[in-house]
Amino acid sequence: MTTNNIVIMGVAGCGKSHIGQALAAALGAAFIEGDSFHPPENIALMSAGVPLDDQHRQGWLQSLAAQLAAGHASGSVLACSALKRRYRDILRSADPDILFVHLAGSVEQIAPRMQQRGAHFMPISLLASQFADLEPPAADENALTVNVGEAPDAITQRILDRLSLRSSQQ
Repeated sequence: MTTNNIVIMGVAGCGKSHIGQALAAALGAAFIEGDSFHPPENIALMSAGVPLDDQHRQGWLQSLAAQLAAGHASGSVLACSALKRRYRDILRSADPDILFVHLAGSVEQIAPRMQQRGAHFMPISLLASQFADLEPPAADENALTVNVGEAPDAITQRILDRLSLRSSQQ
């Protein structure tokens, strides 16, 4: 199975980091934690319960695009919300063949996960703003959508199965 750049996307608390790490390990690819590239100003805003706007995300997304471009030859898995198409376009500018894996779920599925996770700067109070900003990938985007209703191992396996199927169809 060919490993290209893959972005695990979705709202806060959907499991991007957990699934992204597992997928990267299974594929033998580098894992990039998108949250690690937020500037301190963004983290301070989110920690205070202030949702980021497009301007706040611009430099962060450009940094992530540079990371994807640097790892293009060997492939990498990036955990990044990529909520809007224009955000995905910035990431896609680094790699036109990038695959987005949208971890989709409802507020009812994701809110309890956010309440259970440890120290994270993203408070549950921002979940509604995440869903308000979410533009699921359109049919013309290179994307898979996977529901988060299963256990993480099952979700990771479902993604691997779909990647394998796509690879065999090419």
